Amino acid sequence: MKHAIDIAAAVNAKESSASAELATSLAVIAEKNEAINAFLFVDTDGAKSFAATVDERIAKGEQLPLAGVPVAIKDNLCQTGVPTTCSSKILADWRPPYTATVVERLIAAGAIPVGKTNLDEFAMGSSTETSAFGPTKNPLDLSRVPGGSSGGSAAAVAAEMTPISLGSDTGGSIRQPAALCGLVGIKPTYGLVSRYGLIAFASSLDQVGPFAKTVTDAALVLEVIAGHDPMDSTSLPEPAPSLVAHVNDGVVGKRIALVKELYEGADEEVVASVKNAVAALEAAGATIIELSIPELRLGLSAYYLIAPAEASSNLARYDGVRFGLREEGDDVTEMYEATRTAGFGAEVKRRIMLGTYALSAGYFDAYYGQALKVRTQMIKAFAKAYEQADMLIGATTPTVAFEFGSKTSNPMAMYLSDVFTIPTNLAGDAAVSVPFGTGENNLPIGVQILGPGRSEATLLAAARVLEIADGRA
Repeated sequence: MKHAIDIAAAVNAKESSASAELATSLAVIAEKNEAINAFLFVDTDGAKSFAATVDERIAKGEQLPLAGVPVAIKDNLCQTGVPTTCSSKILADWRPPYTATVVERLIAAGAIPVGKTNLDEFAMGSSTETSAFGPTKNPLDLSRVPGGSSGGSAAAVAAEMTPISLGSDTGGSIRQPAALCGLVGIKPTYGLVSRYGLIAFASSLDQVGPFAKTVTDAALVLEVIAGHDPMDSTSLPEPAPSLVAHVNDGVVGKRIALVKELYEGADEEVVASVKNAVAALEAAGATIIELSIPELRLGLSAYYLIAPAEASSNLARYDGVRFGLREEGDDVTEMYEATRTAGFGAEVKRRIMLGTYALSAGYFDAYYGQALKVRTQMIKAFAKAYEQADMLIGATTPTVAFEFGSKTSNPMAMYLSDVFTIPTNLAGDAAVSVPFGTGENNLPIGVQILGPGRSEATLLAAARVLEIADGRA
């Protein structure tokens, strides 16, 4: 499949049409989705209507940044009248009455939403194995996971069903599957992208971001979806940054820190890729330093108190009364219990229980309160690191894509898949995962570049240097 920027150029120049580009995308989905299970719902009629509208706009002389580009939408982002399930039985038949701001912005820019992609239930997982509708398979090796929780969105792009997709990142749920599927994935600065219409997991951590095969495509999508939204009280009060214009700025004169805590414990081949990436950045003109940020070792523990605590609050709304699944009971308490027992999967129940316990009267200060203090220390540690370096570099994941079932019986082993990505979410900063090198079975390795808030342009320029050095340009 062509890159998004090339599709848009061809459609804008009337060398192709949105309807033709959509037809190509739908044909690939029809051919591959049964084996991969990336899409839970393909909105064929809706997509054809969007494509026809784009062709009309182009015929009238409009130029659109994403003209005719098919896009896959993670199924925790609302779209009017389109099933939005969060891969949970509790929302299996729900169709929202409103559309997420990011989806509206894609449509306004000429993109064509083709359907909703699979995820770990309520975005709680690192492998897309907790979905109530079956796992998504990694298109690069069907015996392995695509990562999670945005595994469907990553697989859709990796399988060339669509050139771009949207995911959400609460503790690494864009960057980790991007690494395992050989894609570029961006976790934007908290507040840069609207969360309006994103079904909440952990509200202080969630961010929407893009998957793409190239840095330029990812930058283009982020430019379209970013910027202030009055519907989101946490939205930064500023316009979207200019990103595509800066992807080739390079790294000359930039200070990049290799952070020990962002690669120690990773597989040998992953560590080798990170060090090769550092060498490539140095060869491109960056100054490399080495840093230790010991506070990052506390990230996993803090995250698995803060995120479940917020989830236990956010998921209280699924009670069988207002919308979604409802199971009958003799009284309201029995109805609540029956609905939530039938509607939620094991991992969601585990995290609700963790969060409820951490917020309970006798344990609030010892657990949740302590985790918030750790989060503050981590924010300060990152800020101090960014006084010494413009950006940080490390591994995105400790391993390449792992086999189905290899970690499902051990939740802690699964949680450790996000050990390098979680700190950025706790700090609210920006990070990009870019493919660099391969490991076991020739599977891709992701290198992570981290920066302070609003540093996306700088990070994408560094990612572009690595993309060229890895021969992907």
